Amino acid sequence: MVRTYEIRLERHLGPAVAALFAEFDVRHEPDGTTVLIGALPDQAALHGALARVRDLGLVLCEVRAVDAPVPGR
Repeated sequence: MVRTYEIRLERHLGPAVAALFAEFDVRHEPDGTTVLIGALPDQAALHGALARVRDLGLVLCEVRAVDAPVPGR
């Protein structure tokens, strides 16, 4: 089942790192965090994205499933 997820990361991601999350829309928040929002086909895809966050040494603040549609998708 496709679900939309929001992943909040500490700090703003630069363009090169943001490009590694092509399946997400990237939003830089005024509080200095980055929000990745995207529709993922299953839990395996979510775990893959979270593994990338870990492997890049990014600080994960929050993960949540949202009901809102993803803009532009």
